[in-house]
Amino acid sequence: MFAGTGSDVGKSIIAAGFCRIFKQDGYKPAPFKAQNMALNSFATPEGLEIGRAQATQAEAAGIECCTDMNPLLLKPSTDLNSQVILNGKSIGNQSAWQYFRKEGREFLREEVCKAFDRLSKRFNPIVMEGAGSIAEINLKSIDIVNMSMAEHANAKIILVADIDKGGVIASIYGTIMLLEEKERERIAGVIINKFRGDVRLFEDGKKIIEEKCGIPVLGIVPYFNNIFIEEEDSVILEKKNSIASSNKINIAVILLKHLSNFTDFQALEQDERINLFYTKDNKEIEKADIIIIPGTKNTISDLKFLRENGIAHTIIKSYKEGKTIIGICGGYQIMGNEVCDPNGIEGDDQFLPGLSLLPIKTIMNNDKCTRQVKFKFLDCKDECTGYEIHNGNSEIIDKQFFDNHKVSNFAIINGKELDGCFLNSRCMGTYIHGILDNKAFIDYLLSPFKERINNDVSFDYSKFKQEQYDKLALLLRNNIDIEKIYKIIGL
Repeated sequence: MFAGTGSDVGKSIIAAGFCRIFKQDGYKPAPFKAQNMALNSFATPEGLEIGRAQATQAEAAGIECCTDMNPLLLKPSTDLNSQVILNGKSIGNQSAWQYFRKEGREFLREEVCKAFDRLSKRFNPIVMEGAGSIAEINLKSIDIVNMSMAEHANAKIILVADIDKGGVIASIYGTIMLLEEKERERIAGVIINKFRGDVRLFEDGKKIIEEKCGIPVLGIVPYFNNIFIEEEDSVILEKKNSIASSNKINIAVILLKHLSNFTDFQALEQDERINLFYTKDNKEIEKADIIIIPGTKNTISDLKFLRENGIAHTIIKSYKEGKTIIGICGGYQIMGNEVCDPNGIEGDDQFLPGLSLLPIKTIMNNDKCTRQVKFKFLDCKDECTGYEIHNGNSEIIDKQFFDNHKVSNFAIINGKELDGCFLNSRCMGTYIHGILDNKAFIDYLLSPFKERINNDVSFDYSKFKQEQYDKLALLLRNNIDIEKIYKIIGL
């Protein structure tokens, strides 16, 4: 188990790297995280839902993802409430107070342990990941993801610490000292992550950690920004903000409060024809050639956010000025005439008018669509792939003329089902996540700008991701004592 001294120390990336290393060395690894909290999720081949981080780790391991890799997923819908996904299916919304009670906790603990047991019969080794800090002793009685899970799996724990945050020695020492003696015995080593500069300057720090804690430092991983692995935390998006490039196509992704599945845009980030940025600033949005309204865990709340901050007006104005507007999933719902929530799925507001860029009406319901899909869009003959994760159904309310354009559906899914709404080449929406991973759609999206870009550019995102996993594995091999890791886990 890779456990952390805190959140965002790099556990997920380290776990993905070791999934790749074990695969390269001839083993059959699989990732496992008992409980994840993230808005970035993925649909398994069976149409069930797990955290995107475990889907990424499974891809690094070269295997299909499944719900046993992440049996419990929390998707925050407000600051105080989350949708609870158990074994890939929603079991309803709960407040933090309801979820973290001791009552009913044993049932969840049994479920995640069963998932681990099923997974461990099929794969070896299991690359486990903890959540947050392993030393959150105030939550110990209800823990189902950190120490209690390590005990069930009889796992050795490697503690991951982020030196870039500062105070790394204190965070490691404090974490270990807060554990009980029998828990400390599980800690087999420390990995220091995100080191900047000459690692030789930390030799004294390494010795101090080993002397004070009695635990070996297995490696010091350098800070890197040239390896691109899909992240699970949207906090990083605030930093991805390179505004308006004169020789590239500028694409703005609206930074919604409840933005979900932001990995939809990571292929665009690597395309040399594109300058992609995330923003909620109206002046920055106005500089974009293409505006994307992304998925959201709370459509109505984010629609209100767009209106209150003047962003809705800016998007509509940009479309009238000739810019391209695309909505994906919740963003597609936002582009419609109205969003109705008669059963209070997302909150107290039962109705809110949309941006009226597309003639659709959305009604929220308890039925959740989660599936992988194959589709063809518009007149394109190429078959594309993606996935759906959404509540609510959207219906085109007028297929005749809207805004002087003939309205049609955007895509055909699995050869028979209609998806989305297409007004014109500058205004469209779809429920399909992952649509931007398809070269055919990106080429279509950029076709109006062919005079400004190099049309000979070809970018294979699938191949690119595999190359990044290999680069990550090599980085870890060069900076961590892999032989000691193998000895620790008995391989």
